[in-house]
Amino acid sequence: MNPALWISKTGLDAQQTDISVISNNLANASTVGFKKGRAVFEDLLYQNVHQPGAQSSQNTEMPSGLMLGTGVKVAATQKTFTQGNRLTTDNSLDMMIEGKGFFEILMPDGTMSYTRNGQFALDDAGNLVTSGSGYAVQPAINIPQNAQSISVSNDGQVSVKIPGQAQDQVVGQLNVTTFVNPQGLEPIGQNLFQETGSSGAPQQGVAGLDGLGTIQQGALETSNVNVTEELVNLIETQRVYEMNSKVISSVDEMMGYINQQL
Repeated sequence: MNPALWISKTGLDAQQTDISVISNNLANASTVGFKKGRAVFEDLLYQNVHQPGAQSSQNTEMPSGLMLGTGVKVAATQKTFTQGNRLTTDNSLDMMIEGKGFFEILMPDGTMSYTRNGQFALDDAGNLVTSGSGYAVQPAINIPQNAQSISVSNDGQVSVKIPGQAQDQVVGQLNVTTFVNPQGLEPIGQNLFQETGSSGAPQQGVAGLDGLGTIQQGALETSNVNVTEELVNLIETQRVYEMNSKVISSVDEMMGYINQQL
C-alpha cells in the first residue's frame, strides 16, 4: 500500500477536527464569556532511512539524513483567554471581569467551577445564582427582599439600598479566582470550567489587587471569537482538506495505471 494514502488520511482526519473546532467557535460567537479554541497539530513519527551524521565513507559523514514523515495528528485543543468586548446592559445583576480571573460557582455535587459569564440572577431565596442553571455564586451573596437597588464596586463589594436607611448595607464580597495555567482548565459546558492537575490550584483574591481583574457592574463580556478570522481559518482548512483529498486521488490514479499496465 502506498504510504502517501495513509499520510493523506491523517491529514484529512486532522483537518476534520480543525473544522469542528472552528465551527464550535462560530456557533458560540454570541455566547457571553465564551473563549475561542484552536487545534494544535504535531507531526507523527519519522521513518529514518539514513540518520543525520551517519558515516557515508571512512572519512566523511552525511550532512543530512533521509527521514520520511508518516503524517499529522491533533495533539491538543487550546482555549484562548483574551479579553472579550464590553457589552453595556445597565442590568444590576450583570457583571464582567475586566482583566484576569473567573467567578467561582458552586455545583450541585459540591465541587467548584469557574466562569467568565457574569449573567447572574436571584433565586426564590434572594441568593445570587447563574442565570442559566441556577448554580450558586461563591462566596454566597444574599439580597434582602426589600432591597431597592444593588451596587457592586470594582473590588467586588456588594451592597444594597434598604428603605429607611441612609447608608447602603453591605451584603457580601465577590472574589476573583485565577490559575497559574488557565489553558489547563477543563471546559464542561454551560460556560463553566473546572480545575485540573494542569491548571494548578485556584487562587482567590480581591478584584483589582495583585494583577487581578476588576468587576464591572451593568456590563457583560462578549465572546472573544473574531468571526472574520474564523471564516478565513475555515477557508484555509477547507483548502488543505481538498489538497489531501487530491493526493489520495492522484495515488489512486497511479495505482490504477500500474494495475492496468502490468
